[in-house]
Amino acid sequence: MKRRKFLKTAGLGVAASTLAAPAIAQSNVLQWRMATSWPKSLDTLFGGAEYMCKRIGELSGGKFQVRCFAGGEIVPALAIADSVGNGTVEMGHTASYYYVGKDPCFAFDCALPFGLNQRAQQSWMIFGGGQKLVDEFYAGYNIKSIIAGNTGTQMGGWYRHEVKSLADLKGLKFRIGGVLSGQVCTRLGVVPQQIAGGDIYPALEKGTIDAAEWVGPYDDEKLGFYKVAQYYYAPGWWEVGPQLSAYINTAKWNSLSAEYKAIVEAAAADANMWMMAKYDAENPVALRRLLGGGAKLRAFSNDIMDAALKASNDLYGEIAEKNPMFKKMYASWHPFRSIDVEWFGVCENRINNFMSSHVKELSAMKKG
Repeated sequence: MKRRKFLKTAGLGVAASTLAAPAIAQSNVLQWRMATSWPKSLDTLFGGAEYMCKRIGELSGGKFQVRCFAGGEIVPALAIADSVGNGTVEMGHTASYYYVGKDPCFAFDCALPFGLNQRAQQSWMIFGGGQKLVDEFYAGYNIKSIIAGNTGTQMGGWYRHEVKSLADLKGLKFRIGGVLSGQVCTRLGVVPQQIAGGDIYPALEKGTIDAAEWVGPYDDEKLGFYKVAQYYYAPGWWEVGPQLSAYINTAKWNSLSAEYKAIVEAAAADANMWMMAKYDAENPVALRRLLGGGAKLRAFSNDIMDAALKASNDLYGEIAEKNPMFKKMYASWHPFRSIDVEWFGVCENRINNFMSSHVKELSAMKKG
């Protein structure tokens, strides 16, 4: 009798523990939220953030889940730094130059006019001491920042009228991202406008602004700028290799195990590669479609480029005199830029320029 009672009780115990297991497992899942600066329609910017969240879940075996939100869904699109720093959300995905109004040092974690290209930016961050300097700076904002994307060199934007010389920039109302970029443009006579991505098209259509830049052909086509401004300029000298960053609240970052920290870093690295590869696949064909639809491709004149470069260097020197942290970061970044530009000019730029000048020959099918 006792034996039958024991088996019955033991059986119930096993069954009960089996039924309870999923609930216990579910309670051990770490769930975070990631707010972004991007609308869902931009499937490479927002898509990159989504991809990072997906990889965190996959790499953790589902034990660490991060839900991704478009700009404005839970916090304003341009308030990611504040929202992560004060703990409103655990994570964010953004372009750090949106916060240059707080401190110009934010630009080093994204892009400065006439700055580093995508590969050089990564190189400076990983091997040139950039990440250490960025960590030092972000400590004052309760943020851990990790490389989590790049667009590559961006286009120079869409203009309702041609811009042939410096004189054509005078009084031009231009939507441009980043306060430093805006300050350089101001020195050229431009009137810069800070407008979120989703509001650019109506402003351009109504004539509230004369020109606007966003990213490049693939995203620009989605936003429809070609419908209201036909002149498409290159290059976007203010965003040579703009890095996108994953922000993590410092306290939340410190609460993670070494394993989960490694997972976040690996997922960010995956998203970084995914985003750049997608842009390089999509931009060329999108540009062909735009040109086929009537867009007119133009290049900024040398006098505009020269004046913009001088204005940029002058601005950096002035900021460094007033901002000790900017001076410290610039002292690392500036010589790195010089030597990397020199290196790329030796081989990479030469072969790229040669091949682009022979594009018809390269694309021609050989007839047997």
